[in-house]
Amino acid sequence: MITRRGTCRRQHKDMTVAHEHVCPWWITWTFDNPVRRLFHNPEKMFGPYLDQGGRAADIGCGMGFFTLGLARLVGDSGRVYSMDLQEKMLAGTQRRTRRAGLSGRVETRQVASDDLRAQDLAGSLDMALSFWMLHEVPDQDRFLLQVKELLKPKGVFYLAEPRGHVSARGFESSLAMAGEIGFEIKDRPRVSMSRGAVLGLK
Repeated sequence: MITRRGTCRRQHKDMTVAHEHVCPWWITWTFDNPVRRLFHNPEKMFGPYLDQGGRAADIGCGMGFFTLGLARLVGDSGRVYSMDLQEKMLAGTQRRTRRAGLSGRVETRQVASDDLRAQDLAGSLDMALSFWMLHEVPDQDRFLLQVKELLKPKGVFYLAEPRGHVSARGFESSLAMAGEIGFEIKDRPRVSMSRGAVLGLK
């Protein structure tokens, strides 16, 4: 469920979602690297939605590329929960946050394929991030409902999917699904190589 990229198939209404496999940890270095900041700058992307002292979840954190940016935004008084299915991804995130001097702001958590295991965080997050991984999730309805339960009343869910894996029609179907369980579109940010939306609670 929770890590970046994949290619498998699941039908929901008019949408085909890919998820045949979970992205291997070693492939992550091909796109989670310093050069990526040229087109995905976390502070600029998420700054409008997350303040100092905030609490955020990076769901499908991979090797922690976006976790670092989120940790800088929330500051010493904030908290970032980096969640992934694979232990090696989480270990990579821990190494990177230590090197950046940000480990005190970040907590890594291993999730299950069908459960975020985050009931203790219910109603406490200012922002949840799902970047390039929703198309991998076996049960999108369940995942979206779990994300919804994590957010504060004014919290936001930043969703981005890769254009190369998810069609415009498929992305809109995911947004429609989110709408059915209580989300509404707050913003449509332009995200390089991606289809993006910021969702809030109705």
